[in-house]
Amino acid sequence: TVISYTLKSSTNVTLNVYDITGRRVASLVNGRQAAGAQEVSFNASSLASGVYIYRLQTTDGASLTKKMVLVK
Repeated sequence: TVISYTLKSSTNVTLNVYDITGRRVASLVNGRQAAGAQEVSFNASSLASGVYIYRLQTTDGASLTKKMVLVK
């Protein structure tokens, strides 16, 4: 799976994936990224089928939370 997003300016970014109970199952990004379009690959082969949530947060206060469904 590829998660795409666009940053307005260079900033520190965290991107985590959580299961439906709120337990963090993956940390995909934790660091500074340049402004512009970004893509992060997420290998979910070790996870069970189900609903997962990913949350992107930046140090300038922006955040994005989305749901994804993993079907094997």
